[in-house]
Amino acid sequence: GITADANILISYARQAAQQYLLTYNEDIPVEQLVQRLCDLKQGYTQYGGLRPFGVSFIYAGYDSHYGLQLYHSDPSGNYGGWKATCIGANNATAQSLLKQDYKDDITLKEAKEMVAKVLSKTMDSTTLSSEKLEFATISLNEEGKVVYHLYKPDEIDALLKEYNLGGQATEEK
Repeated sequence: GITADANILISYARQAAQQYLLTYNEDIPVEQLVQRLCDLKQGYTQYGGLRPFGVSFIYAGYDSHYGLQLYHSDPSGNYGGWKATCIGANNATAQSLLKQDYKDDITLKEAKEMVAKVLSKTMDSTTLSSEKLEFATISLNEEGKVVYHLYKPDEIDALLKEYNLGGQATEEK
């Protein structure tokens, strides 16, 4: 989507989450945050003179009531919960592959392999590398705390190599 729109919406989401924390002394439930953001997005589709936000989002989060959650929203403000989803180019093919390979008791390792394979089959590229991908996971550690991990380029290349899906990124000088 449009990067400037994404930045505005992310800032709004941060402020909404901080305001909720300040008011209720607990983290905002994931779906409530998604709903607030989508209400804002939807409002911009109703009035003349306002351009709708041109961005889709995938939200991943955790709250104590529903556990780990995944949502997708489109520029109109419509959102839905998913077990696995994707957005972007070739998303219909990727959705089909996710639907085919996903299972409810999937482990984090199996999920990473599945996602890497889906990306390798749907990206318009002959060789996958860290130069073309971003990869992140959220999970719970032993203490029940949410752990967000944004993979570094060398970790992405190692992951692709582990699943025989790409070459090492070549450095150009």
